[in-house]
Amino acid sequence: MNRALRYATVGVIAASLLAGGSAAAFAAPQDVHTAKPAAAAAPAAASLTAKASVNSVKAWQEFRISGVAKGIKAGTNVTVQQKQGKKWVSLPAKAPVNKSGAYSVRVKLGIKGANQLRIAAGNTVSPVVAVTVR
Repeated sequence: MNRALRYATVGVIAASLLAGGSAAAFAAPQDVHTAKPAAAAAPAAASLTAKASVNSVKAWQEFRISGVAKGIKAGTNVTVQQKQGKKWVSLPAKAPVNKSGAYSVRVKLGIKGANQLRIAAGNTVSPVVAVTVR
């Protein structure tokens, strides 16, 4: 390239920058093969609903807790948890989430009085469901 053409090119670039043009407009193009792809959209937060089939049962009488799991893979087991003192304790009652996200767990309780229960799948938990055992 001859010297006059180089000076003219530099002059045009300088004039554009002084006039408020963008330096990025004159930057070298990036290699599209080395650029990082855009981050995928974050998955929706997982959630669980829960509803007991009864409000009150006799000790060791079977009832069901049913609900819907959103953002939780079909086949994942949901577990019943019972509040004992200040801790949530997992009971040996669990059931898989079906393709539509629904689940239904059979439960038997022996601790008399008001019981606070919830459904858990990993770190996701449902709102508390109260069942009284008499």
